[in-house]
Amino acid sequence: LMIVIQGEVASNEKIKIGLIVPLSGEYSYIGKSILKSTRMALDKIDDQRITIIPKDTRANPIDTLRVSNELNNMGINIIIGPVFNESNKYLDELNNITFLSFTNKIRNNPENVISAGVNAISQINTIKKFLIKSDLNNTIFLIPETEYKREIENAIAKSNLILKEKFIYSKDPTILTKQIEELTRYQQRKQNLENEINRVENSNISNKKKKIDDLKKKDTLGFINFDSVIIADFSESLKSVATSLLYTDVSSERIKYITLNQWFDETLLKEDSLHPIFFPSINKKNFELFKNEYYKNFKSIPNQISFLSYDLVGLVYYLLINSNFSIDQNLFYKKSKFKGKIGIFEIDKGTITHQLNFYSIDQKEFKEIF
Repeated sequence: LMIVIQGEVASNEKIKIGLIVPLSGEYSYIGKSILKSTRMALDKIDDQRITIIPKDTRANPIDTLRVSNELNNMGINIIIGPVFNESNKYLDELNNITFLSFTNKIRNNPENVISAGVNAISQINTIKKFLIKSDLNNTIFLIPETEYKREIENAIAKSNLILKEKFIYSKDPTILTKQIEELTRYQQRKQNLENEINRVENSNISNKKKKIDDLKKKDTLGFINFDSVIIADFSESLKSVATSLLYTDVSSERIKYITLNQWFDETLLKEDSLHPIFFPSINKKNFELFKNEYYKNFKSIPNQISFLSYDLVGLVYYLLINSNFSIDQNLFYKKSKFKGKIGIFEIDKGTITHQLNFYSIDQKEFKEIF
């Protein structure tokens, strides 16, 4: 069954764009949400020349290739999707098609797949802007030992981010705590405090009791040789790393805690002992407006990827308008910018990056920094 989503006014001559998402199986809720936001985008554009034809990938690379080939046989050479990075696997077999994948991973993609997600380069470029604005010059980057590690390292290199140190940590909590202790010289600073208490106790200085009492209120004593830390993690793992820093007496009051795009995870609002935490992200105001409009139309809550799909329809339409509806290989290679709901898309030589906003989580609120 082929479902065609199009503008309200019929026309004999249309530009066909493919949409490949999971519409059945475990991840069908993602695909169906994307489908709904695509309808919203088309209603907003209101141009009968645009037709979007969805296909079900079932979230696996074999079906992704199969349905993409079906779209190829229909003469379609721009496809929005797939959702998952793994589904890009065989798409180089259809090198006459440009795929706008929802993934934020840019390493090892086929040449005809453009990652449209909020990638690590976009996020680190925004963090770099914050570091410069805040005059932070001694930054440590904490990266988990995961598949995403190389993506982060690649983004650090491409953004020319200058770091004091890059540190790879274990996802095992028992190992992590020990690693953070070593990184922050916790045992040494703890010993410094004990030594200073002993020194004062054995001295003849005035106000000795008060000075000893003040020292005993401290956890450690000594200089922290970095002014900011970037934690490339999310959810409970992020909280675990930040809590380990807090345990070693390196609180967010002493240094800046910075992390990656958290998509306004509200569970972080409750972690007030870790506040403030800083992070790059999409435009929050536009995201809230989108969610409200989506709920008004469909009486359900959209997922984050559906917000991106809304913008991708607008991006393709914008590029087509600028090329007089001529589709060729240069459509996504010519340098251009598009202002979407997420933020500003920058297109250049088959790569998409985003100009993001920057936020803090402080006093149980999300606050826009820039």
